[in-house]
Amino acid sequence: MWVIADPLAGHSLRITDGEETLDIGAVPVAFVGLLASLLGWGLLAVLERFTARRARTIWTVVAGAVLLLSFLPLTGGGMDGGTRFSLAVMHVAVAAVLIPGFAGRSADSRAGRRAG
Repeated sequence: MWVIADPLAGHSLRITDGEETLDIGAVPVAFVGLLASLLGWGLLAVLERFTARRARTIWTVVAGAVLLLSFLPLTGGGMDGGTRFSLAVMHVAVAAVLIPGFAGRSADSRAGRRAG
C-alpha cells in the first residue's frame, strides 16, 4: 500500500505535529509490519505453551483488539485524508495476513503435537 500511495500516486504520507513533520517512508512501514509480526508470533507461542487448547481463539481475539486499537492514532489531527486512508489500509493489510496466517499456524502446530 505504501508503494501505491507514496511513489506511484505521489501522495507523501506525512503527519504534522505543530512545527514538526514526520514523513512516513518505506523503512518505518516495513519495520512496524515486521515488529507486529514478531510480537504476534511471540504472543502466540506463549499462548500455545500455557493455554494450548484455547491459544488460537485467544490470539485471534487479542489480534482483533490490537487492530481496532491501532486505528485510534488515525482519529487525531495532523494528517490529511489520504494519509489517514493509506495508513488505515496498511493496518488492515498487515492484519489480513497475520491473523489468518498465525491462527492457522496454531491449529497446525497442535495437530502436529498430537500426531507426534
